[in-house]
Amino acid sequence: MPTRTTTAAETVPFDKNAIVGAGLLAGGANVIMQLARPGVGYGVLESPVESGQLHRHPIKRARTTFSYLAVAIMGSQRDKTAYRKAVNKAHAQVRSRPDSPVSYNAFDPELQLWVAACLYRGFEDTYRAFIGPLPPDARDRLYKAGAALGTTLQVRPEDWPPDRDAFEEYWRENLKKISIDEPVRRYLTDLTDLRFLPRPVSLLFGPVNRFFTIGFLPPEFREQMRFTWTARDQRRFDRVIAIMRIVIRLQPPVLRRFPFDLLLWDVRRRIRTGRPLV
Repeated sequence: MPTRTTTAAETVPFDKNAIVGAGLLAGGANVIMQLARPGVGYGVLESPVESGQLHRHPIKRARTTFSYLAVAIMGSQRDKTAYRKAVNKAHAQVRSRPDSPVSYNAFDPELQLWVAACLYRGFEDTYRAFIGPLPPDARDRLYKAGAALGTTLQVRPEDWPPDRDAFEEYWRENLKKISIDEPVRRYLTDLTDLRFLPRPVSLLFGPVNRFFTIGFLPPEFREQMRFTWTARDQRRFDRVIAIMRIVIRLQPPVLRRFPFDLLLWDVRRRIRTGRPLV
């Protein structure tokens, strides 16, 4: 793979004060958004990468996913290069088979841009939920930094929509391409209810995860998943988020960012000691 030249779009840093660890509560919703594109959904569903199988290695899969976010939003160029190399090795195995319902390739730049866009949308939505609305200038800075969510992998800086208005246009157009069929829906429902975890854990925490997952999902994705969400559910969700917002605003930044600092420390420890990143 040819060496890429680092550009300004890749070096705009995230404001660490904008990082909210509680945003991981929306992780399930974000996975649904990503997999709503059939090429991404079947890429995950049919992936031959055994170490990344959610039902076989749930903790490892969660660690690698959240570590990617930590590297993309807080990591150095060295961190990103190392993580890109490790993910590329796994992605090289993820290609559609002749009998696959849809054609896909984990290196498809269009699909990677969609995944990055979902990650950014989730990042902005959770910041708004837990901290509050972003002033226009702060939102513009956050958006420029958000390019790293894609450029840390294969998205070229010039493919990231140039500004927030262009991003909204991209988002509206690509919502027309989402489609969740029954096999992917079953996989995502299991994820929502934590059925990949031991039964006592899923029974205890599954309803909570389902509540936050559906609550953070935009309506278009709830419809694709056939989830029920009433006005009463929305009021209850809004009350919970309002309480959490008060608590989070009172936290010092280092506590607010947890567990991202810890995840980045673990990535750097793995790089230093030669342990696998993914």
